[in-house]
Amino acid sequence: MDMKNYTTLLFDADGTLLDFDACEDDALKETFRYYGYPYNEQIKQAYSAINKELWSAYENGEKTREDVIYSRFGKLFQQLQIDDDGIAFANTYLAALSRGHQVIPDALEVISTLAKSFDLYIVTNGVIQTQYRRLKESKLQSWFQDVFISEEIGYRKPQKEYFTTCFARIKEKDPNKLLLIGDSLASDMQGGFHAGIDTCWFNPKQLSNEHSLPITYEIRQLKELYNIVGGSI
Repeated sequence: MDMKNYTTLLFDADGTLLDFDACEDDALKETFRYYGYPYNEQIKQAYSAINKELWSAYENGEKTREDVIYSRFGKLFQQLQIDDDGIAFANTYLAALSRGHQVIPDALEVISTLAKSFDLYIVTNGVIQTQYRRLKESKLQSWFQDVFISEEIGYRKPQKEYFTTCFARIKEKDPNKLLLIGDSLASDMQGGFHAGIDTCWFNPKQLSNEHSLPITYEIRQLKELYNIVGGSI
């Protein structure tokens, strides 16, 4: 593999460094238990379907972040015939989620190693209320030069304006020396491609690139990044 002379690595957070699935599952169990509502695998699957649909609408510009956060449980409770609009439940869930900081295997080792040779940044569509606390408690945040959260920036991945705003705050100005690493085709890979930078798809579940989106690299484990940028470590 030909190695490029990257100086700056942009990492997505959830699903790339933070194990969002584990954090989400713990937060859901805790919140349902707090409210005394039933919770099982079937309910989790129903919630996941609603949540995925709403976040997809958000990425397409059809929903606001608030729409997603405060309507998903209301929609779920309608299906479950629970008389609850889900607003207070959503706030309790976000608080529980902010306490979850499980990391993807090898994330801390890889990040601490790469930070010796590269400028590292976080690029995330996450929620301010949860992301800063989770990144700090996971011991990840200290390795990064800056954290770009869409809610603060006013734009979201994959919008080009999101990346333009990030680039203005990044020391490296040559786009050929930037590499974006993320697990989402829709927000990370598409966003990086349209922003004109190289991309690395973190794909541990070996999903299909259904729309044949142009991707520079694909990896299954974070340690495989060494094979891409290792010449500079």
